[in-house]
Amino acid sequence: MVRYCRRLAVVALAMATMSIGLTGTTAQAGTGHHGSHHGSSHATGWYVALGDSLAAGYQPNAGDDKTGGYVGAVLAAEKRTARKTKLRNLACSGETSTTLVDGGRCDYVKGNQLDQALAFMRAHRRTTSLVTMTIGANDVTPCLRATDQNACIQERLAVLGANLHTSLAKIHAAAPDARIVVTNYYNPYLALYFTNPALAQQTSGLQMALNSTIATVTAPYGTTVDVASAFQSYDTTVVGGVPTNVSRICTLTWMCSLNDIHANDDGYALIGATVAAALPRARGHRH
Repeated sequence: MVRYCRRLAVVALAMATMSIGLTGTTAQAGTGHHGSHHGSSHATGWYVALGDSLAAGYQPNAGDDKTGGYVGAVLAAEKRTARKTKLRNLACSGETSTTLVDGGRCDYVKGNQLDQALAFMRAHRRTTSLVTMTIGANDVTPCLRATDQNACIQERLAVLGANLHTSLAKIHAAAPDARIVVTNYYNPYLALYFTNPALAQQTSGLQMALNSTIATVTAPYGTTVDVASAFQSYDTTVVGGVPTNVSRICTLTWMCSLNDIHANDDGYALIGATVAAALPRARGHRH
């Protein structure tokens, strides 16, 4: 615990000065219009990955890893039943639900991540079998610094809900047979427990509101994967003097060692396994 406290001594200050989201970062190694494009037209199924830096597999001092992170684990799971499945990862670090549809974070030929994905899915309408998305944390995290947090959260969740609904509806129209899987979020700011327990508790409330919005909007189109529960985000059982949910954040992300919100190898592996476990029951909305 002493080690954690020393490592987290700057977290409270960082919260006040850093403009980062739960899984966002400034645009790293540009996604561009290239993305991760495995294979060719010989693919018998395409897996399209969309979203922010978690979908891009970002890690500190390493940048994006669009064939790794959780997406790589999901692709491996898909290949166990559909060997020729190929990956198209268009994720953009720092993306919000607004930049997803309007652009401005990464360079895409079509102007934004969503339109780039839609163009790809329309061209592969019969072979796009899976779409995953991780988006929304960067929309709401700035509310932690807002004077009126509740008003900020309500406003930003309304925008997220509208953007996510629009995005999923268009994805479904472009690839109606594809399974659509949206992840919710773990909460790296639980690590504030060591320096500002009250703020840590507030971030837990924000996490629940964000994940509730994601689940509600996703329901008509696909499946929400519960990353929050996989990270034991709401388990406050104290073990060795530290709540379980806090210990899990220290174990599965870089928050307690590098003051970085992103998942480490173990964290990405857990997210990937959680998504993979949901694939057999993920819904493809066929008409």
